[in-house]
Amino acid sequence: MDYGGKSLNNATSGKSGTALRLWGALLIGAGVMAGGAAAASPAAADAVVQHRADCPPEVGHGGGHGGGHEGGEQPRRDSHGHLTAEEAAAYERELRDALRDQQGPQTQDSQQEPTVAVAVHIVHAEDGTGDLADSTVKDQIAVLGKAFGGGFSGVDTGFGFRLAEIDRTANDAWFQDFQAHESEIKAELRQGGAATLNLYITNMGEGILGQATFPQDYEDDPQNDGVVVDYRTVPGGGREGFDLGYTAVHEVGHWLGLFHTFQNGCTDPGDYVDDTPYEAERSSGCPEGRDTCPDRPGDDPVHNFMDYSDDRCLNNFTAGQDRRMDEHWTAFRAEQARDQQDPRQSPDPLLRR
Repeated sequence: MDYGGKSLNNATSGKSGTALRLWGALLIGAGVMAGGAAAASPAAADAVVQHRADCPPEVGHGGGHGGGHEGGEQPRRDSHGHLTAEEAAAYERELRDALRDQQGPQTQDSQQEPTVAVAVHIVHAEDGTGDLADSTVKDQIAVLGKAFGGGFSGVDTGFGFRLAEIDRTANDAWFQDFQAHESEIKAELRQGGAATLNLYITNMGEGILGQATFPQDYEDDPQNDGVVVDYRTVPGGGREGFDLGYTAVHEVGHWLGLFHTFQNGCTDPGDYVDDTPYEAERSSGCPEGRDTCPDRPGDDPVHNFMDYSDDRCLNNFTAGQDRRMDEHWTAFRAEQARDQQDPRQSPDPLLRR
């Protein structure tokens, strides 16, 4: 599983990478829970371990400096929650090695800004629970475009998103326990190569909101590449505190190489991004003005999409995060975007562009 998601557990992390996948998921306590190609418009958004292996989800404990949800539990964006310093450092070494092999770090300044093809796979129950209308999927793609385009706040990262395909699978066993059937599901449904975002929308259970893989993981396990989010986290999905579609934003941030803002806590190198303040632990709720690293400059980045605040609190990526996503795209995904893919990998011609 990946480590790229929000977690409720108190975790000391910082600015550092390892060849692991991030499971991005939010945990919610029991007392809280209650096709075709399309271009999404910004207006739609307004309307609404083991290396190279999965890791088991963490259980959220609430607490922290940000308050929490009812029942003492706080939802998690990610099923694992965070990387160790060693794991993060290993990912970082892979990134630097890959960029060096490509004659140094290239960024979006030297290449066309990518529009990422998105293949959406809805896995729902046979009685229709978890199925989503095309319009809801388009709203989710629009939220991705607006978030990465700086439409809520922060920088325009240059990443755009194009809905290339929607497919639906009615399967009670898959819907009730996605993680137990993940390999089977992805073998059946996954489309495209490293540059195609496969977004699985399904039931992640009562406590986890989503999961994602890192770009570094693609070479060793391409079939596993992608993002998974709970169907209730999409715009208007009904997950308390987390139904604006920002879980997908958070997880796609991991898919593009970002760590949590609280990676490595108050210690160097933090999340390997210079312009995100250090943060001792994940946020909860919307703790405006919180400063868990008082000896470091700046308040905690509780409004950053890579923290664990409620959706209503999140609104930005930074210029440093933009550069880091550009580097990961160049190192691990851009070649697939430029080259024609094997038709056997991409039966939809839209995914071969």
